[in-house]
Amino acid sequence: MAYTEEIRNAAKGLYLKRWLPREIAQELNLASVRVVYQWVEKYSWDALLSDEQLEDAIARRVQLLLGREKKNQTELDELDRLIGQHVRLKKELLQLREKEVGLKEREAAIAAGVPADDLPAARTGKRGGGQSKGGKGKKGKQRKNDIGELLPEDFTGWLGTLFGYQLRCREAKDDPSVPRTRNILKSRQVGMTYYFAGEALEDAVVTGGNQIFLSATRAQAEVFRAYIINIAREFLQVELSGNPIILSNGAELHFLSTNSNSAQSRSGNVYIDEYFWIPGFTKLSNVASAMATQTRWRKTYFSTPSAKSHPGYGFWTGDTWKEGKDSRKDIEFPTLDDYRDGGRVCPDRQWRYAITVEDAVASGCNLIDVEELRDEYADEVFRNLFMCEFVDDAASVFKFNQLEGCGVDTDIWTDFKPREARPFGNREVWLGYDPSRTRDNATLVVLAPPEVTDEPFRVLEKHHWRGLNFQHHVAEIAKLFKRYRVTYIGVDITGIGAGVFDLIKTKYPREAHAIHYSVESKNRLVLKMIDVVEAGRISWDQEQKDIPLAFMAIKRTTTGSGNAMTFKAGRDATTGHADAFFAISHAVINEPLDHSNKRSSTWAIQA
Repeated sequence: MAYTEEIRNAAKGLYLKRWLPREIAQELNLASVRVVYQWVEKYSWDALLSDEQLEDAIARRVQLLLGREKKNQTELDELDRLIGQHVRLKKELLQLREKEVGLKEREAAIAAGVPADDLPAARTGKRGGGQSKGGKGKKGKQRKNDIGELLPEDFTGWLGTLFGYQLRCREAKDDPSVPRTRNILKSRQVGMTYYFAGEALEDAVVTGGNQIFLSATRAQAEVFRAYIINIAREFLQVELSGNPIILSNGAELHFLSTNSNSAQSRSGNVYIDEYFWIPGFTKLSNVASAMATQTRWRKTYFSTPSAKSHPGYGFWTGDTWKEGKDSRKDIEFPTLDDYRDGGRVCPDRQWRYAITVEDAVASGCNLIDVEELRDEYADEVFRNLFMCEFVDDAASVFKFNQLEGCGVDTDIWTDFKPREARPFGNREVWLGYDPSRTRDNATLVVLAPPEVTDEPFRVLEKHHWRGLNFQHHVAEIAKLFKRYRVTYIGVDITGIGAGVFDLIKTKYPREAHAIHYSVESKNRLVLKMIDVVEAGRISWDQEQKDIPLAFMAIKRTTTGSGNAMTFKAGRDATTGHADAFFAISHAVINEPLDHSNKRSSTWAIQA
């Protein structure tokens, strides 16, 4: 079977993101997985995966697996292997750099006429790293989690894998003039989970202190644990196990999600991950402070930003500290630029540090192409995800605190089994399709409508297709019709949507419904979503952080005549991030505005 160049390029893109060939074949509806292997060999795709690209691809694959609902055992095992491969790659890159440095030192010495006996020894790039102390050589019976013979210098190899901004966090930890609370605002994908996992392990080994990790989800907490196990294995030649991990010196490492009932009973150094995305942050912060009450314990908060309305925002800016005390109201805090310039000690006894993607690259991170990210993401989304800017939802129709409650742990959806051939059995689903206005991109969602009173709408799947023509979009939609009992699909017929709708209408004439955009129809879509969100009648996977960003892109405005209120959202090449909102609304609108459940919405549109 012949495939178009578009399909082959799509397969190439997925392969370079570390998708498995069988997953690529399934995603692109290929006749056989063998064609993927043929393309890999024929076009030398493996050669495109340099070590640096491979590390980025592994990180992308880890994020892909973390975002999957109800991970099966195979995927959990793969996640653990990927983290192990990531740590091994870090070690191999370090050894390669050391070998190159050694060769340069010898060449320089020879050029300077240094006698052969006095030349620096050639570096092999291999490290002992504790091997003579019961590592891979001969040894007697080893105790469980035995770290008794490890010394601080055994962490030298791991330290060699860190970039400048990670080492800056370490310097702050060891600086007696820096407060014991560190607050770090960061870009995505700059390796802070890897760093703090190693930092905590080092502290537990050297000082015997307990380490506690609080994460927004159980999956993220397990990522910390996997990194610690693999750092110990690769750099220290020590095997760790257990949950919690209890070292032979008595140090305990606990990995908890924020809804863990046992969190309050622990004490030690506390690490709070992605805290700007955690519901009930104020309560969590109080729990974290209680666990680190003694002055010997540190508290470390680190996260990518969310919205200014999140309770954590005042914690970051210092406004929470100023509340209730007139003497503090006029105290100024450093600026974001100050935080980016090596961090600052603030009046509330916190050390704040900001790491944008540009800062990370300037500080040695050679795994990221900033310009590629700028092209890939809408301007506002890029600034939020990578430049440490908070979303200002003051003018947004939807507030972050409302949307925060819509994100759930999808493990509670016991009737949804995403890895099965029929993920939702014979229950009906609705689809919503939203095309880009200027390019051949589109977003599609699979929505489970409520069957009984008080049951919410549920976003079961979300797909974003980029760089493929509408024929491919139709093929992907047809696959969803095979997996689900689809009774409705709402399609915006603007631009590429018209071509998609024509084909969908031919295949599924009863289910396909065209959505013609006008001021009235757009208002109806937004009003319906206001009604649903304010009533708490919709939920999605809490890992899908782009969904609340899409909702917050919806703003209030007036019509061209200025006589009535309406809504707007940038939906062009630079602000297409509202597409997820419109895709969801195109499915939800299948429920009438005046359905039987009562609402308490305070919104209205002037006639």
